[in-house]
Amino acid sequence: MASDTSSGFSMPRPGERAMTPGSAADAGAAADDESTDDGDVDVDVDVDQTAEGLGADATVDIAAMRAELGVDRTLDELDDRLVGLAPVKSRLRQIEALLLVDRLRFRFGLESPRPNLHMCFAGPPGTGKTTVATRMAEILHALGYLPTDHLVTVTREDLVGQYVGHTAPKTKEVLARAMGGVLFIDEAYSLHRPENERDYGQEAIEMLLAAMEDHRDRLVVILAGYGDRMDAFFALNPGLRSRIAHHLEFPDFELDDLVEIGRRMLAEQGYELAADAEVTFREYVERRLARPHFANARSMRNAVERARLRHAGRLVDTGGAVDRDTLRTIMSDDILASSIFDEDDEDDEDGGDDD
Repeated sequence: MASDTSSGFSMPRPGERAMTPGSAADAGAAADDESTDDGDVDVDVDVDQTAEGLGADATVDIAAMRAELGVDRTLDELDDRLVGLAPVKSRLRQIEALLLVDRLRFRFGLESPRPNLHMCFAGPPGTGKTTVATRMAEILHALGYLPTDHLVTVTREDLVGQYVGHTAPKTKEVLARAMGGVLFIDEAYSLHRPENERDYGQEAIEMLLAAMEDHRDRLVVILAGYGDRMDAFFALNPGLRSRIAHHLEFPDFELDDLVEIGRRMLAEQGYELAADAEVTFREYVERRLARPHFANARSMRNAVERARLRHAGRLVDTGGAVDRDTLRTIMSDDILASSIFDEDDEDDEDGGDDD
């Protein structure tokens, strides 16, 4: 019996078009949809079926296939880079497994309609939503579901105009840039402002809906924002909700995770905490968590920058000779100087972290 025991998978060479399970076999039919009338999007990328099919008696080594595609590497890098978020990482691996199996089913001639890949990332700021979106774009491209792995990140200001006739060209330009990859819309709930009867966000939403349906083999849209606000947004826009297949919840980081994130950020910049500063830094994070406007990893980034500022100020004010270890070691005093430790200070340190 003939068999294929290799990964059995070959990606198209640069300039060729990737196969997508469930996409139209006739590329000309897709091209007919690419009108230049108002509201339509000019598309320069396409997806076609180029990978070879497999015979009924062939076999494929899934582990070898994943290694060849680099999917394992992408997911492992995400594990290494992002602390915590176990539910999110687990869901990503489930999505990757589904797409991989669907791809194999397609090559064996089994029924394999293209899955809905549009997503919602719900959660507070600083929880890694943009990082995960970047990795998702890489996975979708590696598995052949998108022609490229590029990610375009936008907000309301990039899509919605300020006067009649301004929204359509702005939204169309964003869609054209994102076509072939992933469009990540941060604070997506802000697109709809029903309290303002002269708001033009609904026009952008309608164009997004059309693109998500008409170009779903060349565009994946990820809507992101606070969970409760996204729920309200979908309640007012059921058409969008029906087009979102995957809802991923990004929880706030736990204390231990935040301390580890801070350590990693310091290490990336060539710093480390002194032994006594480890305890002080943990207390700092615990106090910061109780303050308003805490923004998870964003707040930790601000905390690290402020610690560096105090460290540098202390060295300059003290004067004298310094060595390599002195230049890279954050001391307990560099953290204790924070207003977080001032019991009479009710304000956020340095104006807060909600920037």
